[in-house]
Amino acid sequence: MDKKILLNARQIELITMRICHQLVENHYDFKNSVLLGLQPRGIFFADYLYTILQKEIGIKIPIGYLDTTFFRDDFRRRAEPLKAGINNVPFLVENKKVILVDDVLFTGRTIRAALDAMQAFGRPQNVELAVLVERKYARELPIEATYVGKSINSVLSQKVKVEWESEASENKVWLLNDIKEL
Repeated sequence: MDKKILLNARQIELITMRICHQLVENHYDFKNSVLLGLQPRGIFFADYLYTILQKEIGIKIPIGYLDTTFFRDDFRRRAEPLKAGINNVPFLVENKKVILVDDVLFTGRTIRAALDAMQAFGRPQNVELAVLVERKYARELPIEATYVGKSINSVLSQKVKVEWESEASENKVWLLNDIKEL
């Protein structure tokens, strides 16, 4: 397995700060806006966005965590069953401006599942998508992120791995190559 660092901790911080400023530009006071981190990996990026919005910019915004397991189209097609997470959405999304947050946008299937899962919490006014990394050339559904940290060109045999400080020494994004398939 060959790996290359795509983003280091400082780059992730700068990208996240830029996305926060874009969010402020579009949502201003966030009075009718909420963040929804997608489990399992998007919750870390949602927390990071939330922290910067609160500490650096001085804006508090409701945050929740959405599990899409039972809404995935591959739920029953996997050899090993998916483990469901726990929804933690302490608010209704009815008539709210929802910002879905995930770490990596790849095929778009997780986002499609999130749109279905979110309906259990009401009908939003509108939905935007914020991602740390967007993988080009592999989209299977017509889904596009509103806020993108970094777009990369990648092939199917590659994988993007986001490591957060809570699990590793520091925040990093890796591009992994499976040498066997190259």
